[in-house]
Amino acid sequence: MKTKDIVTSVFSIAIKVIVLIVAAMFIYRYATAAYDYGYRVFGEKPMTEGEGRTVSVTIGSGMGTKEIGELLENKGLIRDAKLFVIQEKLSENAGKINPGIYDLNTSMTAEEMIAIMAGEGLELSTEDSNPIEDAKTEAESENTMNDVTNQEAGEDSGETAQE
Repeated sequence: MKTKDIVTSVFSIAIKVIVLIVAAMFIYRYATAAYDYGYRVFGEKPMTEGEGRTVSVTIGSGMGTKEIGELLENKGLIRDAKLFVIQEKLSENAGKINPGIYDLNTSMTAEEMIAIMAGEGLELSTEDSNPIEDAKTEAESENTMNDVTNQEAGEDSGETAQE
């Protein structure tokens, strides 16, 4: 009777150990996959490095983010349409994609494509570009043009007064 109890105990322990090992492998595998997927949400690389190729994409009115993602995946602009849906929901342009025809490049990230389709029109792919500095430069340029225009207007009115 003792031998039977010992064998049953050993067998029970062996099954529990096997179940724990399988559970640990399952958790490790899917935790790693979840981490990789989560990392891709924020760090997905463009399809191509360098210049890439430009693809014209037509976004129709009434198209949802899922359909847009599938379209971009079929055109070779992104790797995963489901990932694009998550990226769009987490972006600052969530729900702002407008219908239209867009020229997108395979060297763009999904974030850059979303920004363009949302109408921001910012070229985020230039590494040296600083949006704040660009805005300051644009404002300074506009002020300089206004000064020139005002000076010309002053000269014109001065000439008229002299005549």
